Order: sequence, then structure tokens, then C-alpha cells
Amino acid sequence: MAAPVADRPGNSGQIVYATQPVSPSTDVRLSVLFEERIPYFSERVAHAMDELLPQAGEQPERLHKAMRYAVFNGGKRIRPLLVYATGECLGVDVSRLDTLAAAIEFIHTFSLVHDDLPAMDDDDLRRGLPTVHKRFDEATAILAADALQPLAFAVISGMGEVATHTRANLVKLIADACGSMGMTGGQAIDLAAEGKELRGAELECMYALKTGALIRASILSVCLLADGTSPEYFDALDEFSRDIGIAFQIKDDILDVEGLTEVIGKTAGSDERLRKATYPALFGIDASHKRCAELLADGLNHLAPLGKDADPLRWLADYMVSRGS
Repeated sequence: MAAPVADRPGNSGQIVYATQPVSPSTDVRLSVLFEERIPYFSERVAHAMDELLPQAGEQPERLHKAMRYAVFNGGKRIRPLLVYATGECLGVDVSRLDTLAAAIEFIHTFSLVHDDLPAMDDDDLRRGLPTVHKRFDEATAILAADALQPLAFAVISGMGEVATHTRANLVKLIADACGSMGMTGGQAIDLAAEGKELRGAELECMYALKTGALIRASILSVCLLADGTSPEYFDALDEFSRDIGIAFQIKDDILDVEGLTEVIGKTAGSDERLRKATYPALFGIDASHKRCAELLADGLNHLAPLGKDADPLRWLADYMVSRGS
């Protein structure tokens, strides 16, 4: 299965993928700009995931093939990039971040596989390819997602170079982010809200759970790995993550309205078909763009105490709300 390698996103917001699994190269490490090192970071997390996932030939083969298909069928790797960008901000060596970045992407992938199921959003396309339940079958898709979630916690608990109490805190942070008071709870609210009108605060609360919680965990987990993150820095990154998580979901809503299926990699207009409670549906497309820009500005303001060290996060936040897919 091909391992994805992101090229530098341009104005189109497109990502280019390699056709074979790769080991991380070293020639881009010396570049000053974070955005010029996107391929390097994407190679690192792809390599880590390839090493941590069961091989496709291991029994049960169909399950393992489905897991690898779900993980390696493309994607911008936003959450791993947030891990690496935060690591640069806090001075955490990149070699300490690979397993964490992979684990968080396993959690994200598990959520996507479930989201696409007929009982949920009933999508046929993900990242321009057939969804897992279309490529395999519904039962295999459920099991593949079910296996990815515990694998994430297994690899975090196995980070032997990390202190035991830090591993425990990482597991709790990420478990909370994907549980009933986080991503899964947000998805439940999303399903219950279909065909209903929500107030702006209710909608943003749902977004903070279903999308923002794992984005927040991607950033704050690195604070746990860093040596002595100050309360001021922790609070600044926490506030930044909350604003950017909501903005990222509003941008997704906008792309569902304005994007083309062949560009965004999933069926455009699905939110309207499912009568989803979204920002464009409730407040209009212009208000959605405005709110997205407001949240980005607020998020960037929260990074002021970190100075230029936070430039990787500034660039990535801007990309997250200006992307074309």
C-alpha cells in the first residue's frame, strides 16, 4: 500500500502523494520555513505508521488490509503536522514526536471510517477513493476502525523513552478527546441535530467536540512531552487550539458548499443532502467566511507570548482555514 507524502501546499490547497512507502529523508531538515519541510514531516509520520501497523499479509489479512487502506489512502495529515509544528515551537526533538503523531492519526482515521458508514454520513468517497466500507464491506470497515483506536493507545503506552506518568497523561488526554465528552460526543450531537436549527454557540460547541477536541489534543499532547512547558505557554496553546479547531470545521462546511467533489475528495453537497446543521446552512456562506477569519485572527493572537517560535503554528493555522480541499 502506498504511503502518502505531502508536498508543499500551494494556493490550490492540493497535496501530492508518493506512490511507495518511504523512509524519512534528511535533505529538508535544514530549511528555515516549516512549510518547506512538510514533505519531511509527512514522510516521518508515514514511515512511523507503516512500522506500527500490522502488515497486510498478517492474519487476519482482510482486516489488516482494510486498516492500512484507511490509513494510507491520502490525507493532508493536519493533526500530525500540528504535533510537529508544536514540537518546533516548544523545542521538542522530532524523533520524540513520530509515534505520537502516528497514534493521533490512527484515532483520526478510525473516526473517518465510522463517519463514512451508511448508519452515519453514508459517504462513498473519502480523499478521492472509495470509502473503506465500499472498498471492502461494512463489517470489515467497522472492525478496521475498531482496531485502529486501541492500536493508538497501545503505541502511546509503549513509548518506552517517555516517563510512565507522562504516558498515562497522554493516554488520558487523547482518550478524553475522542470519547463521549469529545469527538464521539460531538458526532452524536451532529447526528441528533440533522434537520434542526442550532444557535451559533450550540453549533460551535458541537464543532469544538467533534473536530476541535482532537486538534486540541494534537497540540497539548506535545506540551506534555516538552520539558517544563510554562503555564503561560500551555494556556496560550490551549486557547489557540480551541479557536483553530472550530475554524477548521467551519472551513470544511464551506468546502462542502463551494468545493467540487473531484477537488475536495469527498461528495460535495452531502451536508445539504443530510440536512446537517452547519454554519453555511444556518448563517449563510458570507457569515461563514467571516467567522472563520475571526477565529483565525483570535487564534493567532493567542500565540503572541510564544513569539517567533510559534511561526510554524501560525503558518499551519492559516493553511487550515485557506485550503482548497
